[in-house]
Amino acid sequence: MRTLIVAVCTSLLSGAALADGASVHAAGSLKTVFTQLGKLYAEQGGAAPRFEFGPSGVLRDKIAGGVKSDVFASANMSHPQTFVDAGKAAKVERFARNELCLLVRPGLAVTPGNALDHMLRRDLKLGISTPKADPSGDYAVQMFERADALRPGAGRALLARGRTLTGAADSPKPPGGRNAYAWVVDSGQADLFVTYCTNVRLAKQEVPALQEVALPPELAVGADYGLVVLSGAGSEGERFARFLLSAPARAVLAADGFALP
Repeated sequence: MRTLIVAVCTSLLSGAALADGASVHAAGSLKTVFTQLGKLYAEQGGAAPRFEFGPSGVLRDKIAGGVKSDVFASANMSHPQTFVDAGKAAKVERFARNELCLLVRPGLAVTPGNALDHMLRRDLKLGISTPKADPSGDYAVQMFERADALRPGAGRALLARGRTLTGAADSPKPPGGRNAYAWVVDSGQADLFVTYCTNVRLAKQEVPALQEVALPPELAVGADYGLVVLSGAGSEGERFARFLLSAPARAVLAADGFALP
């Protein structure tokens, strides 16, 4: 009987700790680093956050539709700003920055200098994430617009050729445990994929033969990450958000390849 009581109490305490943790909706590109930060926060005495990761636009729509969220961390500033405009959050905090890179299959001799030529090649498959649903796709479109300024017509050609392979609610899911970007290039769905540099490095950890290619300065596009607290003052959500802006958290973000504002 005593063993049963201890087991029940332990279960109840575990459930209470889980319930006390902030509900955090965060961009998919933050999954690895936020998982690390959640563990660090709990080690420092905070309640372990409960994460849901996905395309920022999809998460914004879920929260706007009534899904409970304490903290929303987006790969852009505009999605969290919608909650400020609606009076549901006080302000957007810019907490990290990313850059676009190319993830390239083995065997292609792509460099920053010839990246645009390769993206325009009709015999190669160019992949992007889904615009509007995922800021990564929006940033890719911005990059295409810059290409158009260099070569009139190039932007339209790139937009027409870009295959939206990730980032939408109905995008095909990779096999269990696989990195989505490594999977789409490794499986031949794309020869080149436009995504965040941090995503490229994670993909290369899974498939080392894949290549990371920086975009040339004239095509470079940066991504500002914004954070809003959707729960009240003094809440666990507010405490976790403050932690994300702290020096220890910033050190983890920097170590994972994110630039800091």
